[in-house]
Amino acid sequence: MITDIHSFLSYYSKVKARTARLIAVVQPQHMSYSYAVDKFTVADLIRHIAAVERYMFAETVMGRTNKYSGCGPELANGYDAVLAYFHAMHQETHNILSELSDNDLNRKCITPAGTPVSLWRWLMAMTEHEIHHRGQLYLYLNMLQVITPPMFGLTSEELAAAR
Repeated sequence: MITDIHSFLSYYSKVKARTARLIAVVQPQHMSYSYAVDKFTVADLIRHIAAVERYMFAETVMGRTNKYSGCGPELANGYDAVLAYFHAMHQETHNILSELSDNDLNRKCITPAGTPVSLWRWLMAMTEHEIHHRGQLYLYLNMLQVITPPMFGLTSEELAAAR
């Protein structure tokens, strides 16, 4: 249970920093990669993380309806624009969440599915959503043979060698 908004924002900033470190290894030639037709591209995944965070999760936190309308190139087209969009949407969301009080965390919000849920649970779902799609980005980049940053400082091989 989240009881302190500042502690949550500190935690979420670390989650976002790990995602940003991964996105930093994406190169322009990777943006259009997808493992199959009609599946998210690398650029789509980055835009999706950003757009859902801002237009679904943050809007719901504010008591508004979902404004997420997809993650296509109309949101941000081109390497630099996609990266800028990712960071801008997070900054907007962070600004919205920093206005919450600790007491707000216990109030109910209505999810896009119409389910009432405590705000702290909604913020945990936002975190899980990002982590889920970050995992997809790791897989995509590994399929492209891009060396990705270890999540917590050591690779699996380095961890095994350190015992």
